Amino acid sequence: MAVGQNIRTYFNGAWHDGDVPVMRAADHGSWLGTTVFDGARFVNGLMPDLDLHCARANHSAKALMLKPTVNTEDMIAIAKEGLSKYAPGAAVYIRPMYWGIHGDPTAIVPSAEDTGFAICLEEIPFADPSTSTTLGLTRFRRPVIDSAVVNAKAGCLYPNNARMLAEVRARGFGNALVADAMGNVAETATANIFMVKDGEVFTPIANGTFLAGITRARHMSNLRADGVQVHETVLSFDDFRGADEVFLSGNMSKVTPVTAFEDRQYQVGPVTRKTRDMYWDWAASTA
Repeated sequence: MAVGQNIRTYFNGAWHDGDVPVMRAADHGSWLGTTVFDGARFVNGLMPDLDLHCARANHSAKALMLKPTVNTEDMIAIAKEGLSKYAPGAAVYIRPMYWGIHGDPTAIVPSAEDTGFAICLEEIPFADPSTSTTLGLTRFRRPVIDSAVVNAKAGCLYPNNARMLAEVRARGFGNALVADAMGNVAETATANIFMVKDGEVFTPIANGTFLAGITRARHMSNLRADGVQVHETVLSFDDFRGADEVFLSGNMSKVTPVTAFEDRQYQVGPVTRKTRDMYWDWAASTA
C-alpha cells in the first residue's frame, strides 16, 4: 500500500518506475511473515545516517534467519542512484527490504539460500515543524526477545503496534505511550520517546523490548555535545505525567512534539525545539 507518490522500485538488479510487485503468493515472507525493512529519509538533498539504516536492514535480516544479499556500501550506492531521479527539494522515504522466499521441509524455518531484496523510494512530505501529537494509554505492551524478534525491524511486529494505535485513536489520541513487560515506559506505537524535566533529558533505557532507534541515538549525541544532561533510565508513566516537555524521535519526522498525555497538557518547549534544530544542523554539516 503506497502512502506517498512518485514511487521507484529497485528489484532484480534494476530500477523501475512505480510500485512494482516483488513478492509471490507462495514466498515465505508472504504467508509466514519473514519480512524486514528499514527507513531513511532524503530531505532537501540530505540523507542523514543512510549508512546506519542500510546496515540495520542487514542486521534485521539476520535476526529473522534471512541471508543479507547486499552489503551496506552497495545498498547505499543503489539508493543514491535511485534518488538521483528526484528533485533536490523532494522529501523521499528510503525503504530497503528483505523477505524469505523458500523454507525448510517443514516450511516454517526460512531458507537462507534465497532471499528477496528490494528498495522502495516513495515521496512522502516531511512533517511541518508545527505538527504535534497527543498520547494515550494502551492495554497492549511491547513483547520481549523470548517471544518476538524485537531485535529486528520486522514487519511481523507491526500488527501489535497497529492495535495500539487503533485503541488510542478511538479515544481521540494521536499515538500510544506503551509499556514494556515490566510495566515501565518503552516507547510509543511508532517512535522512541523523550521527556524533559528541569532542563535535563530522559529516555527509556534500551532493555531489549524495542529498537533503540538511529535517530534517537543521534539526538542523544547532539544534546550531549551541546552540554545537555541526557539520561537513559527506567521511566514510569508518572514520570511522564510530571515532565516539562515530551517529544517523539523517529526517522519519518525526526522530532515530533507531544502536547498531551491523557489529561496532562504540555507546551512545545525550548529543548524540543533545540533538539530539532541541532539535528538539521548536524545533518547539513555532514552533507
